[in-house]
Amino acid sequence: MRSKEEWLEFIRSRIRGLDEAKSGQTLTLTDLLRKRFGGILEPIARLVGRTGVSPNVVTLTGVVLNLGIAWILSQGYMRIGGLLLPLVSLFDALDGTLARLTGKRSRFGAFLDSTMDRFSEAIVYLGLLVFYTRSGAGREILLINITIVGSLMVSYARARAEGLGLDCKVGLLTRLERVIVLTVALILDQVPTALWVLAILTNFTAFQRMYHVWKATHGDDE
Repeated sequence: MRSKEEWLEFIRSRIRGLDEAKSGQTLTLTDLLRKRFGGILEPIARLVGRTGVSPNVVTLTGVVLNLGIAWILSQGYMRIGGLLLPLVSLFDALDGTLARLTGKRSRFGAFLDSTMDRFSEAIVYLGLLVFYTRSGAGREILLINITIVGSLMVSYARARAEGLGLDCKVGLLTRLERVIVLTVALILDQVPTALWVLAILTNFTAFQRMYHVWKATHGDDE
């Protein structure tokens, strides 16, 4: 049986959900997983917060860890990289949770987090690029470059839309989906197939966001 407090919290959560639905906010896979794994991240963030480590330091540490994964991939250890990638990606979410719990949110911190996320993602693909360059795999090299461009454009489109005051979380392949696709491919040793998927769908997602902004502005810039 739920206690009175639990029932009240349940009702409040339902009301919040209704409010979100009415306001037309988009509930993404990232939002769902953040709610799901918040119970895991928060105790870790509290523990880190007691050490006095700032969220910005955690952000930069995430970049270093992604450099490690890039080196592993460059050496051809795909499955090991695939097992480590989701763990490091979870760590990437720690800085925001830490900032919220410790009250150390800042505009520069948010900027640094977003910027380093782009670096981290590109760095992982760089590891694959080094591996396939050594192997002389021209097709995979081309696909990696197209994927990097698409991934950056997905993020850039959202940033520009938000600069216009528009919500732009739409699209098939946000960063979380890209991490999932790459992780599964690395573990199953199906990286070339994943690169085709990523190269096509990242750029498709960027165009989805462009269309979303055009539709939201009613093409008023024409």
